[in-house]
Formats: sequence, C-alpha cells, structure tokens
Amino acid sequence: MSDLGELAAQVGEALKARGQKVAVAESSSGGLISAALLAVPGASAYYLGGAVVYTGKARMSLLEIPREAVAGMRSASEPYALLLARTVRERFGADWGLSETGAAGPTGNGYGDPAGHTCIALSGPVELVTTLRTGSDDRQANMEAFAAAALDLLRRATETEPL
Repeated sequence: MSDLGELAAQVGEALKARGQKVAVAESSSGGLISAALLAVPGASAYYLGGAVVYTGKARMSLLEIPREAVAGMRSASEPYALLLARTVRERFGADWGLSETGAAGPTGNGYGDPAGHTCIALSGPVELVTTLRTGSDDRQANMEAFAAAALDLLRRATETEPL
C-alpha cells in the first residue's frame, strides 16, 4: 500500500492545512480508499467516516438512498458515483464526499462494463467525476488502481481549489 499511502499522506496534509474533512463511499475498491486515509497518523483531523456500498441493500442501509432515487441509473456510472459522493458528504457533514463504484474483476458487471471499469466522483467546493478503465481483469490490482485514482482526484482538487 506504499503508493496509496503516499497519496493518502498528501491528501491528509492538504485537508489538514485547509481545516477540511472528507467522507468516503466506495464499492469495488472494497474499503482501500478509507484504509489508506486511516493509515496516515492524525487521520482523525480530516477523515469523518466511510462506507463500503457494495450492494443495493448497503446503499439503502448505510446511506439511506432509496431505490426511487436511483431508478433508471446504472450503479457503475458517473451519475451514480456523483449521487454517492453528494450523499456521503451531506450525511457526514463533510467538506468533501469521495465515491467510487465499478467492476474490479475478474469479470465485468451485469451492465456490460468490463473488469477494470470504475467511476469516481468528488463533491465539495468543486464537483468532479471521471471514469477509469484499466483494461485488466486482475481484481486486486484494479482495486488498488481504483483507490489510487480516487485519492489522486481528491489530491488534485485540494491542490487547485483556493483556500
């Protein structure tokens, strides 16, 4: 987790310098985003909490997003990732909500997305959404790549957003 650790340390320093906090909703990264952020000493200064929202039941139970709110929305899509990011930010009262949702592999998902596909969203002073396709079916490598991409998105936003 050295690369993730380095990214998380950079994010943590940026958030601490700004006096900002983050909350995380992740799916196919399986908690690696939160684990990386929490592995940095002093994480309580910037990390409010997170949830692994791997199923519809988890989405309803942990974030209280009803089925009606996602009607017609694919779970591994940019609109869904943004909904997760906005919801986790609001529920935790965070400055930033960070989310990830995709298909780690070794197969794709039921929506036709291949293994290595994920959507990442950030909601806060700015909103950003991106899709990543690794082209790999290596589940563990994809999970790490998804977490790294999410942390990098937050790092870039905190570096470019004025204090």
